[in-house]
Amino acid sequence: MSNAIPTLSLRAVESAGFVRELGTAYANHGFVIITDHGIPQPLIDRFLGMYKIFFGSPDADKRRYHIAGSGGARGYTPFGIETAKGSRHFDLKEFWHVGRELPQGHPYRHFMADNVWIDGIENFKDSCIEMFDTFDRSGRRLLTAIARVLDLPSDYFEDKVQLGNSVLRVIHYPPMPPNPTESIRAGAHEDINVITLLLGAEEPGLQVLTRQGEWLSVNPVPGSMVVNVGDMLQRLTNGRLRSTSHRVINPVSERAQNARYSMPFFLHFNPDFPIAALPSCVGPGKPAPLPPILAEEYLQERLCEIKLK
Repeated sequence: MSNAIPTLSLRAVESAGFVRELGTAYANHGFVIITDHGIPQPLIDRFLGMYKIFFGSPDADKRRYHIAGSGGARGYTPFGIETAKGSRHFDLKEFWHVGRELPQGHPYRHFMADNVWIDGIENFKDSCIEMFDTFDRSGRRLLTAIARVLDLPSDYFEDKVQLGNSVLRVIHYPPMPPNPTESIRAGAHEDINVITLLLGAEEPGLQVLTRQGEWLSVNPVPGSMVVNVGDMLQRLTNGRLRSTSHRVINPVSERAQNARYSMPFFLHFNPDFPIAALPSCVGPGKPAPLPPILAEEYLQERLCEIKLK
């Protein structure tokens, strides 16, 4: 088995070759690099530019957008809060969350808080909604291939994620402090959701834990996207597709003063979707499946584990 994370073009998403290579990558590593993902570079640049302005603001100004008791579901989460499951040290990052916009009276509004919008940044709300929707479309397009990996109809996931409690996170990893720290930018963890679509991994640091217990650096080509399996999809497939531990390590000395920005989109199931192992993924010679659980219940359990609840 090769330890290289494969690179695939989303333009070929409907081909049998794409489905075959994607299935192999997700069974072996849980990660793949995607080019031609459909998110225009001008939108990425404009969107990230807004957040460079925000994260460069004084701490007191940023904390105006932190909602105490919200678990970081929307708005700003300050530096030093999120902690990888089982870790004694918080991650060296701050971030912002944008969620799905729902109309008044929608039954899922109970699960999805209102978004928070930054004052004084032109077109902030519109740009955030545009980026969220574009990520969402790319993720749902990739799910058509994942469905085929699992011998399901290509539209299998469509009515299970179209109103999912998905979150777009914008992360700022500040330059490293001058003194040594036991914390790293993001401690080893697995993602909670169905799949994660990540832009901004070109700056070195992202690593994936292989089956052999070695940390493999992920080095995507500029402009590409890293997409990994989350725990919800692993549970749905009874471990056939792997949710793999990954981390963001601290930069080497010559890059220690470089800030790192990344944009993961955590694509989720609809809140009331029951996550139960697919029939094709259970049976003789396969692990005993975990009991069914609603997507929202699972999400809340896991948020407590990483100290966001």
